[in-house]
Amino acid sequence: MMKPSRQQPVRAYLLGLGLDNTDGHVRVTQGSNFSLFSGSAETHEHMQRNCIKLNEKLARKGKRLEDASREEVRDLLADLD
Repeated sequence: MMKPSRQQPVRAYLLGLGLDNTDGHVRVTQGSNFSLFSGSAETHEHMQRNCIKLNEKLARKGKRLEDASREEVRDLLADLD
């Protein structure tokens, strides 16, 4: 007899990596569902702003990151710039 399998809860997480850091400063920002590493000051700030705005847009829809489809997240991110 097979045991019923437990489904793992769906988890979603954003990871940002800035590759344009030339000043040697280590920049790290972590949120409840995202982590951002490195990048120039401008790039890191841009990643921060986009993660925060994405979460705000999802919250206005009554959703969390794990509730949104990949396509929806992609579309919301495209609308931020």
